[in-house]
Amino acid sequence: MALIPAQVPTLVQAGVSVLIETGAGGAAGYPDPAYLEKGARILATRAEVFASADLIATVRFAGANPAGFEADLSQMRADQMVVGLAEPLSEPALIARAASKGIALFALELIPRITKAQAMDVLSSMATVAGYKAVLLAAASLPRMFPMLTTAAGTLQAARVFVVGAGVAGLQAIATARRLGAVVEAYDVRPAVREQVQSLGARFVALELDTSAAEGAQGYARELGEEFYRKQREMMARVVAQSDVVITTAAVPGQRAPILITAPMIAGMRSGSVIVDLAAERGGNCEVTRPGETVQVEGVTVIGPLNLPATVPYHASQMFSKNLANFIRHIVRDGRWVLSNDDEITASTLVTRNGEILEPRVRERLAAAGAAREGG
Repeated sequence: MALIPAQVPTLVQAGVSVLIETGAGGAAGYPDPAYLEKGARILATRAEVFASADLIATVRFAGANPAGFEADLSQMRADQMVVGLAEPLSEPALIARAASKGIALFALELIPRITKAQAMDVLSSMATVAGYKAVLLAAASLPRMFPMLTTAAGTLQAARVFVVGAGVAGLQAIATARRLGAVVEAYDVRPAVREQVQSLGARFVALELDTSAAEGAQGYARELGEEFYRKQREMMARVVAQSDVVITTAAVPGQRAPILITAPMIAGMRSGSVIVDLAAERGGNCEVTRPGETVQVEGVTVIGPLNLPATVPYHASQMFSKNLANFIRHIVRDGRWVLSNDDEITASTLVTRNGEILEPRVRERLAAAGAAREGG
């Protein structure tokens, strides 16, 4: 759910009237009466909300929700705004469709990694949920327990967990696996995260690779090239072979996820081991991942979950809603919408407006796709 009842008063105080589609929050544990108590109005249908609202707040739009995109877009008008996850770099054609409608689209994936935007960072919030849930999926599939136990029947050795990528999802996976008693190792292309990994009780795996170009200007991961990833896979193979669980989290915005775990590496793992590929939505970090499926390869279970935050809807909605409300309050002044190109947060997230595509990377990808079609 994009907005929970607790965040309604903060928007009302900012001069925003809140309209909720009836039953919209029910599946996440937020019933209609809770919204009414906080000052929202409940409208009977989705169409009524679209017809009445200046701004549509949604979790997934455009490329993040291709199945429902056309239906939602058909109900929008040129003077409306929409805020949500939109996958603008992955699905530029759908962004072009939104632009042609004349709407102002804010893509929350593009929130800059700056201090004043931290409270709006939905990617970090959703990654927190995904990292936690990934460990639970692994624990449920692994044919052994995570903690070391000394029993009358003998000592049970702790499971070994290897987390690839120490961003928000990876750090939460490390913390959760440690709480369950596993021995945890972690790797990231950014050596600077070593202290964060160690502070959670995990061992940082150091690989002798040049990682100076691993992070972009706004704090998001950058694609490093196939030769780098080939060397990385060679060096990680030994750690993967010794692990009972591998959790991969490496993703580059708008790009296919890099392949980090190959079929030969899986063949070297112990039978019964588990891989949870959190990059499955972008093709996967594991060579054999099937997005949305669980497969068995060489006795290893490979899980490719999609949209894990949706499996923990109550708290995922709570976190998303707080980020979203902070963003909306940022573009409201005295009950009026204020969209300033001089503001870094607004300029970074506003992808389309007045029929134009404002995000240069989306324009570049559309031009490249057009050139490819013309080239046959």
